[in-house]
Amino acid sequence: MERSLTMEIVRVTEAAALASARWMGRGKKEEADDAATTAMRDVFDTIPMRGTVVIGEGEMDEAPMLYIGEKLGTGTGPLVDIAVDPLEGTNIVASGTTNALTVIAIGDHGKVLHAPDMYMKKIAVGREAVGQIDINAPTIDNLKAVAKAKNKDIEDLVVILLDRPRHQKIIDEIRAAGARIRLIQDGDVAAAINTAFDDTGIDLFMGIGGAPEGVIAAMALKCLGGEMQGQLVPSNDEEIARCHKMGISDINKVFYMDDFCSGDDAIFAATGVTDGELLKGVQFKGSKAKTQTVVMRAKSGTVRFIDGEHSLKKKPNLVMQPE
Repeated sequence: MERSLTMEIVRVTEAAALASARWMGRGKKEEADDAATTAMRDVFDTIPMRGTVVIGEGEMDEAPMLYIGEKLGTGTGPLVDIAVDPLEGTNIVASGTTNALTVIAIGDHGKVLHAPDMYMKKIAVGREAVGQIDINAPTIDNLKAVAKAKNKDIEDLVVILLDRPRHQKIIDEIRAAGARIRLIQDGDVAAAINTAFDDTGIDLFMGIGGAPEGVIAAMALKCLGGEMQGQLVPSNDEEIARCHKMGISDINKVFYMDDFCSGDDAIFAATGVTDGELLKGVQFKGSKAKTQTVVMRAKSGTVRFIDGEHSLKKKPNLVMQPE
């Protein structure tokens, strides 16, 4: 992949954030998602690349744009696979809460996992605890291993997971061990990434969430030197058949970092839509708007935080006022 793609995809996530942020707190998650998706696609079509969406908004018959298999870019330049979540946290934006992001990850063609759209059991850590986790180990064993790797007491750990009834057993086990918990309503891509940044205070991510989001988060952690493990959780025969159709014959297979993204390189970018631990959300200032983006590349190990200031008069199509 070419280095110039790093800044090109920042333009994409910024555009999506600006478009969707107008819907914050308005209770309309589909409209927010549509605004982000439309903005992303418009900017994608200006980028010199030959991209194929492998993680997107759904199949062609389910999504009008950014669907799995769609071709993006000008048709010239590097051949890449694209994992995209135009708005990670549609419910977050609708309710006006924290940690909504617009997210893109790019990998070498044929090197990114085509994960079926179903649940996945996941566990993730930052650089210090790489090699110390095991998705099939008891919760207490993972807590002990991460605490030891980070030179902390278990009581000092913060574990982040989605606030769902399906996680009650894990929650009880974490509490019994004495570790602390951060429960979130949505946004497990941000949750997994936050394990790799010390300032967020998050040590470990666990639980069951979307498989496509798992791929995106794993690609970010590849850039950050962290680790994720995943295991599909199909809920019916139809989803099992879907796994087989996508070439996943072993339903119990544990996916490791090289399974999620096997190439030497990956590029990841995320722009804040609402405020979070890692990124500030979009701020509108009359004729201007401010964004904050993190962009990173696995090959170089570079992580950049970019503060953008945008003239809304020159980007009227991205920030249309909701009716």
